[in-house]
Amino acid sequence: MTMPSPSLPQLQAALFVNPAFASAEAYGAERAHILNQEALATARVAIARWPGHAPTPLCGLPALARELGVAALDYKDEGGRFGLGSFKALGGAYAVGRQLCRALSQRLGRAIGLEELPALRAQCADITVTCATDGNHGRSVAWGARMFGCRCVIYIHATVSEGRRAAIAAYGAEVVRTRGNYDDAVQQADRDARAQGWFVISDTSYPGYMDVPRDVMQGYQVMVEEAVGQLERQGRPWPTHIFVQAGVGGFAAAVCAYFWEHARPGEARPVFVVVEPERADCLMRSARAGRVTAVTGDLDTLMAGLACGEVSLLAWEILERGATAFCNIADDSAVAVMRLLAHPLPGDPVIVAGESAVAGLAAAIAVAQDPAQRTALGIDHESRLLFFGSEADTDPALYEQLVGTSAAKIREADERD
Repeated sequence: MTMPSPSLPQLQAALFVNPAFASAEAYGAERAHILNQEALATARVAIARWPGHAPTPLCGLPALARELGVAALDYKDEGGRFGLGSFKALGGAYAVGRQLCRALSQRLGRAIGLEELPALRAQCADITVTCATDGNHGRSVAWGARMFGCRCVIYIHATVSEGRRAAIAAYGAEVVRTRGNYDDAVQQADRDARAQGWFVISDTSYPGYMDVPRDVMQGYQVMVEEAVGQLERQGRPWPTHIFVQAGVGGFAAAVCAYFWEHARPGEARPVFVVVEPERADCLMRSARAGRVTAVTGDLDTLMAGLACGEVSLLAWEILERGATAFCNIADDSAVAVMRLLAHPLPGDPVIVAGESAVAGLAAAIAVAQDPAQRTALGIDHESRLLFFGSEADTDPALYEQLVGTSAAKIREADERD
């Protein structure tokens, strides 16, 4: 086994191998009711029509792969998605469109398709969508509302930065700051929506609220399909291991479900690891308990997009038996990997990655540096690891504080080189 270089940050992660993991179980009809290929095709066609649509890059990290003793590391960099700075553009905005179609279908007495929305902006003007957010999801919902012509109110909790608030407001949304943590903001958005007749566009599912979060997750799968297509065009096989960061679990479940549903009979699925901040690890706690378990308190983590204490029920239906393992990391591990990507090993590309984007890669580095954890997940010199870098510097001031240099200067230096 190739041992990691002393030049790499020495990281640690808590790893829990999932006893409920069902390696031989078929994807099945119940999970297909949540996410499926037909619904993915609908999302793909709709999103391809949006202004600014373009694939995001799949970046190889060959030098880091060599240092970690694996065959390949690939990082899907979502920082440029629709100019919003994160993959969330695919989920929230798509769910806004789908909700508007449902509302207009009821109002007009006929089925309304996504392709009709541009011609129905006037009818959308008196419809309001809302959500709670740590930043990126709310930005996507606000952007979608502006694109389709409806009104938008976004709730942010007490510790969301001013930079993230301003970024949401820039898309024309009314932004309301609440007391408490993310889950408190979710509850206030739901109460106000019920009182005002607004539509909640949440990535968190709960009893009686499933359609919109399902749409959010289905939008995310467009990114996964895109990454697989990029690998195939390079003549490369599926990854052997995927590490994906999680908040409520919708993003991780979307990735897990894609590879589970598309797996060929008799072929092993990639080892799938769900990664969370150590102070907001509701999915790992749920796996340990064998039932959905919430994390309470202020969920104090730098990884703001992952600071969620309650599991999405739809996500859990997939991850409970679809995830090979659960992992959590400390904030300083995320910061170390942000810096590593900004100032990479010779031969690797420069990547500007936000604090929530790097959790999966940080966990993989930690696991690769720990012989016991490495063995537990079957990582060796033939392993091919895939990551989804979910955001760039969505909070530029925080990024500069954590990395020591602004993202703009890092990009400028990279262009000169």
